[in-house]
Amino acid sequence: MTTHSITGAYRSAFGTLGWASLPPIVTITPSVRPHDSVTGFQALCIAKTWLAKPTTEAPILAPNHPLRRCFARYGRYAARHVVTTLIISVAVAAILIYPFPYLYTSDLSNGASNLPHHVWTAAQPLKENSTEPDVIMRSIWVHGSYMKALERDVLLGALELQDELLGPTKDFSPRRPVTTLRLHDPHVDLAPGDRDAFHVVNGLTNQSWFFHSPLQYWACSTERILDDADILSTVNARKTQPTSVNVTLRHSIVFSGKRFEDRKLMAADALVITLIHLRDSPVGRQWERKAEALATRMRNTWTAYPADGKSMTSQLYEFQFMPISVQDTVILALAYGLVSVYFLFSLSKLRAVKSKVGLIVTVFAQIVVSIMSSFTVCAVFRVDLSGIPQAAYPVVVLSMSLENIFRLINAVIMTPSENSTSSRISRAFGETAHIALASSAQNVFILWGLSKVVSPGVSAFCTFVSVAIVFDFFYLSTFFLAVLSVDVRRTELGDALAKASLKNNRYGQEQPLKRSWFEAMLQGKIALSTRIAGTVVMITFVLIAQWHFFENDTMFRLVRGIFRIGRDTVNFSQQKNAMLVDIHQARSPTSWLRLQDHESAREVINVIKPNSHSYIARVYDPLVFVLNGADRTPRMPERPLLPALYDFIDHHLKHFLVTVLFIVSAVRLLMHYLLWGDDAESRRNDDFSDQPLLAVETLPEEHALDVVLMSSSYDGHIISVGLDRSVRVWDVRSGIVGYSLADVEPPPENPFPVLAVATDKKSNWLALLSSRKVFLWNLQEHRWSKSVPVELNGQKPEGFFFGTPTFDYSSPLVIVRRNGTMTQIFPGSKEPMEFTICKSPLISVRPLVQKNAPGGNQQLSILTASRKGCIHVATHQQDNSWVSQSLDVHSVEDRDAYQVVPLSALSSFLVARSQTVDLVDAKTNTLLHTFETEPIQPRSLRCFHSSRRKPQCGSVGLVSFGIAYNHADSGDCIIQTYTCKEEGNVICFRNTSMPPSRSCSLWHDTIESKRQIANPGTWEALPNGFLVGVRKDNYDSGSSSGESSPTTTGGLRRRMYQRLEKRPSRSQDNWEVWVASELGREEIYETKPLHSEFENGSHLIISELGPMVKVGTASVAVGFGNIIKLITVGHQHFEDLAEAGNGDLLNLGSRRRKPAGSVTHQRMKVPSWI
Repeated sequence: MTTHSITGAYRSAFGTLGWASLPPIVTITPSVRPHDSVTGFQALCIAKTWLAKPTTEAPILAPNHPLRRCFARYGRYAARHVVTTLIISVAVAAILIYPFPYLYTSDLSNGASNLPHHVWTAAQPLKENSTEPDVIMRSIWVHGSYMKALERDVLLGALELQDELLGPTKDFSPRRPVTTLRLHDPHVDLAPGDRDAFHVVNGLTNQSWFFHSPLQYWACSTERILDDADILSTVNARKTQPTSVNVTLRHSIVFSGKRFEDRKLMAADALVITLIHLRDSPVGRQWERKAEALATRMRNTWTAYPADGKSMTSQLYEFQFMPISVQDTVILALAYGLVSVYFLFSLSKLRAVKSKVGLIVTVFAQIVVSIMSSFTVCAVFRVDLSGIPQAAYPVVVLSMSLENIFRLINAVIMTPSENSTSSRISRAFGETAHIALASSAQNVFILWGLSKVVSPGVSAFCTFVSVAIVFDFFYLSTFFLAVLSVDVRRTELGDALAKASLKNNRYGQEQPLKRSWFEAMLQGKIALSTRIAGTVVMITFVLIAQWHFFENDTMFRLVRGIFRIGRDTVNFSQQKNAMLVDIHQARSPTSWLRLQDHESAREVINVIKPNSHSYIARVYDPLVFVLNGADRTPRMPERPLLPALYDFIDHHLKHFLVTVLFIVSAVRLLMHYLLWGDDAESRRNDDFSDQPLLAVETLPEEHALDVVLMSSSYDGHIISVGLDRSVRVWDVRSGIVGYSLADVEPPPENPFPVLAVATDKKSNWLALLSSRKVFLWNLQEHRWSKSVPVELNGQKPEGFFFGTPTFDYSSPLVIVRRNGTMTQIFPGSKEPMEFTICKSPLISVRPLVQKNAPGGNQQLSILTASRKGCIHVATHQQDNSWVSQSLDVHSVEDRDAYQVVPLSALSSFLVARSQTVDLVDAKTNTLLHTFETEPIQPRSLRCFHSSRRKPQCGSVGLVSFGIAYNHADSGDCIIQTYTCKEEGNVICFRNTSMPPSRSCSLWHDTIESKRQIANPGTWEALPNGFLVGVRKDNYDSGSSSGESSPTTTGGLRRRMYQRLEKRPSRSQDNWEVWVASELGREEIYETKPLHSEFENGSHLIISELGPMVKVGTASVAVGFGNIIKLITVGHQHFEDLAEAGNGDLLNLGSRRRKPAGSVTHQRMKVPSWI
């Protein structure tokens, strides 16, 4: 076979689930995309990689994989329709559990065999010459017409045949005083007294014998049979009658082909008369000799099969009834103990779960329901589960169920808590359901293979576990998923990431302890954990069960025998005797033997081997007698399912339906009561979560020429300056249409050209900087204030912003020139204040606002980077003076800094260099960490991070931290994200000289992930953690993503909106918006056309974008010619930015857009600048 054909066969086998969807025992991770064509060389490389590095890691499907999307859709539906999902699972559980006591009863006439509490039972064939038999079993089957063996003439004929074979048996009572047995001629019939003397009731010898026959119900008396007016009543009344050796005459051993109704035998196809004798028994030799003559002598009345009466074919069988040993008890106790320890340990790690008792009840309810449902199904389809003790069944299902449950819970915990319930459940179920499905399918496949090579009792056990696995996945997808949705909705399950830092730790100052390998395995941090634990436990139990039935073998020989199929056992399914085809037996002898009850085996063992737990019998094929003239045409074949099921339907159907309806109604009422008021709220949130992540809005086209300058305020004002010499203010938050300042009130002087724009923190004042003056506009009262003269010497400043307010005065204005001089203008003051920050020309200036204490005053610092690469921090003092400090975190040779980025929420700032980024503590001006990067394009560095936390060490803590920048050579956007290795820890910003807490992770303990986005265009990092950009899409009709696809080492959540929205015409130059996020567990990358298909394209044709500014926490405004595009990612917030000081606070909101609230906030009186 060529490499191409091998690859094709592999693809055809796993094409449905994708390349990454292999079962979790071995996962192949190819270096090609799922839909690429694979060359022979690539296939060879894939095979070589897998052979060199196989893994047990669970497979990960791409976010856009059809199977993952299907599961995610179902998870969303289940979370939205909790009551419906729960009712379905409860209805199925009630339907399957209600009949359980009617199917498994002590009355074994038509029900399933009761599961033995403390014994192993088996009836299995062995290979010839493998061992010597303990006893020999011979039998005759007597048939009348089809299913009419209980007719009087058949019974009388069978009694005649029995007396011919054994001698007179009327009122059979073989007990005799112990005497010396005489020698006898093997060719002469035994006298009744001599025959009875050899009976086993008189002592167990090598010549002992006994028999059981349905005719013993009438004491083998012709008169009693003739006088019996109701034969069926007699048969059913005496089904527990013992023989002289205390072997119960059960229907299963004296009849074949039975039909039951209402727990009563209604018909039988054959009477079974069985002789059991030891090797030297003269009764056995007499039976064999007289059977040959009987077939010929009774030819006029009976037709014998075989015609000569010789049963030449025989088979060795082993029957076991082995009590559970101390070793078995210890193994089971150890297994349950380990599962309990694993469950409790895993539960203790779920710090987000408030109601752990409720979780325990839910988990065990699911497992119990799965097990009982499986027992019912196995009983209905006549799967005999009596071979293995009861205690062995739950532990295997328990171990395999827990891995799926905890995987789903952990996936839900890792989803952002601000997302809607349906979004969290959808995402978690989409991530984990295919793993659970693949694991279940894998285990079922393994069990199917094992069932073909193990003993029949163990094969039935494999069938049960397979059914239980299927039900466990069903109840996981319905019952547990619905309960988990309710827990998430009612905040019983919080966000572990958001609450990890709140856990009290009395040893907060201790060094982090190194976890052992065993603890890591319990936590699922290594490959040998829950991903294969269930499979290992399952296979181990199958081997242990098989070992029990062949206890004389070593485990090595047992495993070798299983996989080489070289045991001494043979299969039950043998080819049917061709001679018996015409008589249409309702049940074949092999099938009849397989259905024998384990209690009958125990009773026989007590007779022939009292001190043993098993015996081996040579079972001869029965000699079949069919009454001449009998009609053997099947008119009513044996029902395929368990007879007790039909009785249950006939007699309990009404009660059953009423009970199921009552349970469903009660659950529905209970759920409506528990979710009262929450359901409508959840539906509203779910509706919002369905909205697209990206929303693009076009502001009214008010500018006549290009927009060249923009700024934004903290509460949603956008200020735009166009080449048409108009300044417009847009109130995005309230949705009010923008206005032109000149239209409301003409300015006192011509402010153009406008060099810079700034707004204060409270959005009271707008400042326009011209070459000679600063013009002030009151945003609340819509009026001009007195302008302030400034002298810029014809140069555009590097910094223009408002400072921090003091008492009842407005914030001062700060102007930082390129020559390093700062000018501060106070309200009401005629003379501005100047201060020199740096003597070198500046290339980057940013303000940094810090709080001195919670609720205290804010302190303004100005960060600068000069052309010489030096960093200065100018801090405003309480006496209105300034102190400038040079920051020397590196040697003089390494001073190549050209950008500063403030991080007010973290009391830190970043310094960008050519190929490194420094993280500096703003309070102490000490270097915390240096990030290694690709070559950075000047002025392109941005930062994003998770919500700030306070670890026990008292410093700043983050779950994740990221930087983004443009590559200096390729121009691609590089995203570097840092997360903790250990779940629940936070990245600590403390100085390394400070003592850590156990939940702190230093920077060298973090995991770095890097992503690259080609052709990023103009982009910005939003405070909510998303990166959003606008670029010109190089769209190729033959590709779904063109050249704009991100280069990534992992699967990104990639949504191409062009599949949902028609692409605009090429006259609009195919501009598109992209958004990316690396903070959460799910890596997001989505695109959307910048223009909708309904836009008329009346805007100006452009070759490059205009300015881009952040608006609130989740939006950017970008100038596109003479129009402004407002791009929103998720849910917008405005107050949080005002609290942050300079807009660097991250407050993650809902990923989906929600309508702007109608709540208005009363504003204080605007302080005057006059």
